[in-house]
This record gives sequence, structure tokens and C-alpha cells, in this order.
Amino acid sequence: MIRALFQAVRRAYLDVTLRSGPDLRVRIVERPGLWMDAADLVALQGQLRTVASKTLPVGDLNYGVFAEGGTRLNQTIITLVTTTDGTPVAFNALAVMEVDAAPRRVEVLHLGLVMVDPAYQQQNLSWVLYGLTCFLIFLRRQMRPIWVSNVTQVPAVVGMVDGMFSDVWPSPKAGPRKLAHLMIARAIMADHRSVFGVGDEAKFDEARFVISNAYGGGSDALQKAWEAAPKHRDTAYNAFCANGLDYVRGDDFLQIGQMDMAAMRNYLRRSVPRSALLSLAVAGALVGLRRIVLPVLYWGDASKSWRDLRPWQGGGK
Repeated sequence: MIRALFQAVRRAYLDVTLRSGPDLRVRIVERPGLWMDAADLVALQGQLRTVASKTLPVGDLNYGVFAEGGTRLNQTIITLVTTTDGTPVAFNALAVMEVDAAPRRVEVLHLGLVMVDPAYQQQNLSWVLYGLTCFLIFLRRQMRPIWVSNVTQVPAVVGMVDGMFSDVWPSPKAGPRKLAHLMIARAIMADHRSVFGVGDEAKFDEARFVISNAYGGGSDALQKAWEAAPKHRDTAYNAFCANGLDYVRGDDFLQIGQMDMAAMRNYLRRSVPRSALLSLAVAGALVGLRRIVLPVLYWGDASKSWRDLRPWQGGGK
């Protein structure tokens, strides 16, 4: 166990596993396209397709982690939920985007493609699939706020994102939009449409953060009729979506928010089951330990560059 812990700590990218109840396991794999060997990468993609095949009634996806010949897994953090025998039942493909939101570039975590086997949709996996990875990345960044984005037409998801993160816009309960929201949204729509399967023909309404005709970039199979879109228990979100989106045309909201200290407290208090707190604490401790150990390991390895203190010599990896 100590050897496995040491190996996990010294990895450059996250690859951690924790329990979610007695029957499920959660694996978080950061940017597997940059370090995972070819056979394991193919196996991981196969697990994602297994879940997708149980989720979509018709059609295939052709964007993001399912795009042919792409490098999307180089910029993606996969959260994979499996049973104890290894059967995949849910995943989130969270995209890491470098966004040119003048006057500076910011990193935005796009909540990404989420799929759950219908047999497990009542298992309360939202805390895993939407918040867990953002929480761990937040810890790794020494609790500095992280911008997050989400594209959806599902009222239940609109409300869940609004409740889980801070400063989310748009929302039926939000205050005035901030300039940062607008700058980030503009940059995402200009440079990162392929991340969430939106084609060039889609229009973006900056006043309402609505993407019209949003399902022409490989995400066609995800479009839902209003009747089929899961509703939120708070009817304000249902009315917000019904009044703001054209479901026949295929509209989405682009939500922009943050994971910060307030969001972390709400996440731990409201979203995480009490039975999962110990596993989450272990995973958080591992992430925190990496912040301490990795710089020491890198400094002790003369083959690795270390900013200005050890310039790149051309002999390392």
C-alpha cells in the first residue's frame, strides 16, 4: 500500500481511485493522452463507449473524447465510475481549457460530457460526476478560485450547477452579469466550440448566454425535446429553461461560475454523502501531499528543468 501511495504521489498527473458506497469505485484520470500507454488508453476509451452505448437511444457522438484521430484526451480529466467488478456505469469528461479572457489568460474547467447508465441514474452520482474533480483540482491549486463552464439545456443540470458552484451566470436567481462572465464566455465561443460539440453555424446571444442551434457540431444525439429533459425539483429552473430556450431549434445555456471556498463548503455540506467523506478526505490528502512531495522529487532529479533555478539542458523528459 505504501509503495502504491508513493507511486501515486510522484505522478505528474492525477490518477486516483476512491470508493463511492459499498458497490462503486471512482477513478479520476488526468490528461491520460499525455502519459497513458496505448493499450490502456484504448481500454479507457472502450469503457467510455460502453457507458455511451447504454445512454444514447440513437446516433453516435463525434466530438470531445469520442472524436476520431484527435488529441482531446490530452486536455481532458476523466472521472469514471465502475462497479466493484470493473463494469463501467458512468463518466464525466471534464475539459481543461486555456481561455484568452483579456487582459489575461485563465484556466477554465468545462464540466463536459456526463453519461450515466440508466440502471444507475438513481444512485446520487452528481456529487462525483460534477463536483469531485473540480474539488480536487481546487485543493491542488491551494484553494485559489477556479472558473468552470457548462453547456446544457437540461433544467435539472442548470439548477444543479447553480447550486454547486459560486457566482454562476446565467441563473434565475443570479444578480447582474459581471464583465468576467462575458469575457470568458466570448473567448470560449470563439476558440473552444469543439469541446462541447457546437458547430460554427451556432449563434451566441451575449445578453442571455444562449447558444442557438447548438447541436450541429457532433453532439446531435444529445439534443432533447422539452418533455424528455429531466426537470429540477425547484420549478424556477424549469421555467427558466422553458422560457429561455427553443427546444425544437436546439438551444443551450452556457453557464459560467467558480469553484471557491464558499462553493467548497456547500459541496461538502450539501452534495457529498456522509458515507463518502472518509474516501474524499484520503483523496484530498493525497492531492495535498503531491503539492509537497513533487517539487522535492523534481529538484532531486537532475534530468528535469526547474524554472530559472535549473534551466532546460535538453537531456531530460
